[in-house]
Amino acid sequence: MVEPLFIATERFDPSDGEKWRKYFEWAKIPALKEVVSLDACLCKHLINELGDEDWNHVIHADYCLDYFKDLDYLLQGVRDEERKNLLGVYRNPANHISTAPSSRDFSFVGYDLIEESTQISALTNCGGFPDAFSNEELNSYGLISEFRRATEVKHLLVEKYPEESHADCEMYAIWRLNE
Repeated sequence: MVEPLFIATERFDPSDGEKWRKYFEWAKIPALKEVVSLDACLCKHLINELGDEDWNHVIHADYCLDYFKDLDYLLQGVRDEERKNLLGVYRNPANHISTAPSSRDFSFVGYDLIEESTQISALTNCGGFPDAFSNEELNSYGLISEFRRATEVKHLLVEKYPEESHADCEMYAIWRLNE
């Protein structure tokens, strides 16, 4: 089984006022109530400057330095952050993983498609790819709920938009810690 990774992101929802209103009007995602994404522009990664000890707890891979192997360590690092999402993710799973990434109280929220070199979501931050998916398919978090459909969209993006850099994505199953 794929090992879970953990990341803390800033929340992005209607409490962000004008910034949210402008985004919501631009994105045209009808069901959207909050963006829960690995997109670093929409949901800022809360730990992105690593101290010496942090290197013992992060994934050492290209574009994945914001992802932690140790949830408890990550929780300590963001304990003072008020508006955060603590996410447990599985990168490119071969099938839907119904097991939460930790024994803590996590809920599955959906699948994101991330172009890793820029940390941009093809689902919520590219203005749409109508030949691959419809914004009406996205759930209230801006994610795809079903594994089969997320896999299909991942392949359609590359097939239908070969010249678009944000279309070559990695798929992440996202679980959110209920706090």
